Amino acid sequence: MWKNVGHVAYHFVIVTVSAALALSLPKIAASLVQRYLQSWGQIAGNKAFLVSIEVGIAVALILIINDLHRAWKDRRLATMARTAGLLAMRAGRGLLGRRGLLRAKREQGCAREVMIMGATGYRTFVDASGDLHEVVKNCREAKIMLLDPRAEGARVRALSLPEAEVTPERFRRQIRASIAFLRDLRLLQKNVRLKLYPEPPLSKLAILGDYAWVSHYHPGEDVSRMPEFAFRHSAKPGGLYGLLREYFQARWQDPRIPEYDLETDELVYRDGPDSVRREPFVLDVAPALEPAFAG
Repeated sequence: MWKNVGHVAYHFVIVTVSAALALSLPKIAASLVQRYLQSWGQIAGNKAFLVSIEVGIAVALILIINDLHRAWKDRRLATMARTAGLLAMRAGRGLLGRRGLLRAKREQGCAREVMIMGATGYRTFVDASGDLHEVVKNCREAKIMLLDPRAEGARVRALSLPEAEVTPERFRRQIRASIAFLRDLRLLQKNVRLKLYPEPPLSKLAILGDYAWVSHYHPGEDVSRMPEFAFRHSAKPGGLYGLLREYFQARWQDPRIPEYDLETDELVYRDGPDSVRREPFVLDVAPALEPAFAG
């Protein structure tokens, strides 16, 4: 009953207000016209005032047209971003942007399949404050690709960074620490797999369920200073999420990239469907808990 009464009262108020506005509209219009005519009689002969009005109107039109043009360009860019599946972007080391993406990564990576491609992995998931530390610990399955610390690619990447403390030796120690971290997870019966690629890194990539985060390893720049883009899976074709996922899968299935056996410390090469070759992984450095620089 009270619901019906309120509904009727709402309509009654709307009709009453509309009738009041309609009845008062002629008086309001007549008053405005009278004031306008009185004001115009006073300013009609003032040429300076008329010129200032003309200039003001011209400036207002320029601003409005520029704003409409900018809005049209922004709308076009937004349409392209939606088509590509772009969800968010963090510019460099912005604190607010990093917090938002960190929260999104933890939400999307929990109890899901995780695919990560990086350089050392130390700052990404070994460091307790890393973006994917909790994700890797709590995911359902993890496929991770890191630099082979013995290959030329790791040395090239280390020497390309301008910081004096960045050396190939520290690079190798951080990769070794990442291997030790993943080995501990494997001992806890976590489904974690690791592969080591030899060439310099191209992109830092993390695929968590239906979301992908990617940033560029630019020569001479720490990856944390580079923009990070987040893409979302879409049923519509044309998004970049599918491209990034296929890129990771192609790299993961490359027979030239060996898998690191976390239980035996061996590199496993699969040269064919029935051909498996194992080599001992020897790296004479100990894992080190130190500030990371490579990502």
